Amino acid sequence: MAKSVKIYEENPNEREIEKVVAVLKKGGLIIYPTDTVYGIGCDITNTKAMEKVAKIKGVKLGKANFSFICYDLSSLSDYVKQIDTPTYKILKKALPGPYTFILPGNNNLPKAFKNKKTVGIRIPDNAIIRELVKKLGNPIVSTSIYDEDDLIEYTTDPELIFEKWQNKVDIIINGGYGGNIPSTVIDVSEDEIIVLREGKGSIDFL
Repeated sequence: MAKSVKIYEENPNEREIEKVVAVLKKGGLIIYPTDTVYGIGCDITNTKAMEKVAKIKGVKLGKANFSFICYDLSSLSDYVKQIDTPTYKILKKALPGPYTFILPGNNNLPKAFKNKKTVGIRIPDNAIIRELVKKLGNPIVSTSIYDEDDLIEYTTDPELIFEKWQNKVDIIINGGYGGNIPSTVIDVSEDEIIVLREGKGSIDFL
């Protein structure tokens, strides 16, 4: 059964962050707040953990469209090909923020993603998940927790999230109520910029 951990976004407790990071390093699965909806994720370097997330989502790992949560733009070069100046300016304007950017992946992508040409990158405007990524030292692979009830597509109440997910993951972070509008997805992997999904993030800056 999962542990529930209360962490406040205004001032994330370092000891609690370290506890969650220890679980991630052992291949554990966590549910955490972002600047949009709550997400489920694991350490990007742990294939077994990623397979568990894929199974929960009902997809094969090689076909899963997971995004990577990074701490900041400087860490993108670990997994993304060199970004040109216009694209970098777009990323700088939008991030941290409620966006997923599709970028061309490089040869350092984890084994499970080697067949993918692109990767979805998130840098959420949420101190809890960014501190986790920073302390972990590499990205967290991420996907939203989806609710079967069409009326509440994304579960927002941490207590209800715990009730539903406690037997599927190792830690559920209670970071307050989440949103129910997903991130805006923008493909900048080619010359033409394509908005694949308009979510919480405004596209006025494009």
